Amino acid sequence: MQLECFDPHEPFVAPERFKAAYDTGYNGKILNWPQYEKNVNSPEEVAAIRGNYAALVAMCDEYFGRLLDYFDEHDLWEDTALVLTTDHGFLLSEHDWWAKNRMPYYEEISHIPLMFWHPDHDARAGGRRQTLTQTTDLMPTFLELHGCRVPRTVTGRSIVPMLKDDTRNRDSQIFGMFGGPVGVTDGTYTYYRYPENLSGQNLHLYTLMPAHMIDLFDIGELQSSELAKPFNFTKGAPILRIKLDPRNTQVGQDGDTLEDCETALYDVEADPRQENPLDDAAVEKRLEDEITHHFALHDAPPELFAHFDLAQPDVALAGE
Repeated sequence: MQLECFDPHEPFVAPERFKAAYDTGYNGKILNWPQYEKNVNSPEEVAAIRGNYAALVAMCDEYFGRLLDYFDEHDLWEDTALVLTTDHGFLLSEHDWWAKNRMPYYEEISHIPLMFWHPDHDARAGGRRQTLTQTTDLMPTFLELHGCRVPRTVTGRSIVPMLKDDTRNRDSQIFGMFGGPVGVTDGTYTYYRYPENLSGQNLHLYTLMPAHMIDLFDIGELQSSELAKPFNFTKGAPILRIKLDPRNTQVGQDGDTLEDCETALYDVEADPRQENPLDDAAVEKRLEDEITHHFALHDAPPELFAHFDLAQPDVALAGE
C-alpha cells in the first residue's frame, strides 16, 4: 500500500489547534504561499510563513503518528515493512530564497528524509546509514521485497542490503530539474553546475506523451517534432524529439530566469548550512567527471553534455 499525502505543501493551511503552537502574533495579510523568488519579506512576515509551515508539518506528524498507532494496535511491526520519504524539501528564506526551482538545490531542498523499518532488521532499529540513496532506489527496493526481478537497465539500487550493513554502494549521485542546474554529491561535497547558456534554447524534449505539467504541447511545438532513435531505456522504441521552448521549463513557467544563480561548490560536512562556497578546482573537476559518468550511464543526448560544457565519456550504458 502506498499513502501519497500532498501535505506539507502550499498552501500552508492547518487547523487552529496546530496553528496555536506556532502563532507569532502577526496579523497582516494571509501568508501561506510564498513566491518562488528571492526573499523580500520582513522578519515578521518570514516568521509568520514559517509558523504556518510548522503548523502544517505538525498536522502531518499527528496523522503519521496515527499510522504508527495502528501498527502498534495490530502488531504490524512483526510482518510489515514501512518506508517514509518525500520528493523534495522547501526553502523557508534560507539562503535568502523561497521554495525551489531556480536556485541551487541546497540541502534544504535535496537532502530528503528516508526512514525504513523492516521486521527482519529490528535489532538495528534507530540506526543511521551513511551511504548515498535516492528516490530512484525505491523501485528496485520494493521489487526485491516482493521477490521480483529488477530490470537490467534500472540504475537505482535496492536499499534492503543497507539495512544489514552500512556499506557504501556508490561514489556519487546526481539530481536536478530539466532546464535548471545539475547537482552532484559524494556525501562530503555538493556541486551545483549551471550552464553557460541559461536560456535552454539548445535543448530538446524527448517524449511519447506530448504534455507539459499544466498544459498540452501547442501546435508550434508539435510542428518542430521529429522521430528520434531509441534511448537505451526505451527498449527499442523511437521517441519524439521536440525543440524546447524555455517558457515550458519549470523555470520558464514561473516567468523567471536563472540569471541571478551561479555554479557553486560546498563542503557539506564542514559547512552543512552551505554558507561558504569553496574554490577548489580539483574537487570541481572530480565532481564534473561524476556528472558526465551519470549522464553517459543514463544515455543522455549529446546536447546535454554541450549544454553544461562537459566532455562526453565512453561509459557502458545501464544494463550493458
